[in-house]
Amino acid sequence: MSQTLFEAARTAMEKAYAPYSKFPVGAAILADDGKVYAGANIENLSFPQGWCAEPTAIGAMIMGGGRKIVEMAVIAEKLALCPPCGGCRQKIAEFADAQTRVFLCDDQGVQKTMTMEELLPFSFKTEILG
Repeated sequence: MSQTLFEAARTAMEKAYAPYSKFPVGAAILADDGKVYAGANIENLSFPQGWCAEPTAIGAMIMGGGRKIVEMAVIAEKLALCPPCGGCRQKIAEFADAQTRVFLCDDQGVQKTMTMEELLPFSFKTEILG
């Protein structure tokens, strides 16, 4: 599945709207419903009020009916092994668990696999609010 997610993330990256940063990013999610959802960063003149690729993919997942991230891939055109930024890590954690795998990709494919626990060891846990 990591190859499928890589290809979906790369395709999404090609659709990024990044005229200000010139830093296209793509993300793809395998959701609990078995579907793959993708997103790209979408910038706005009111920089930095745009969307990163990861929450764009999360939004597509939620709107498509998925509720949980099983695995995720992230790729950036100008940076090998681009991990999600801090804010995106917390957004991903909202829909993932500590062992959810995140594939960091370059233009050749998956180069590193990390768990959410490795990416964000002390994330806010939604269950504490219940």
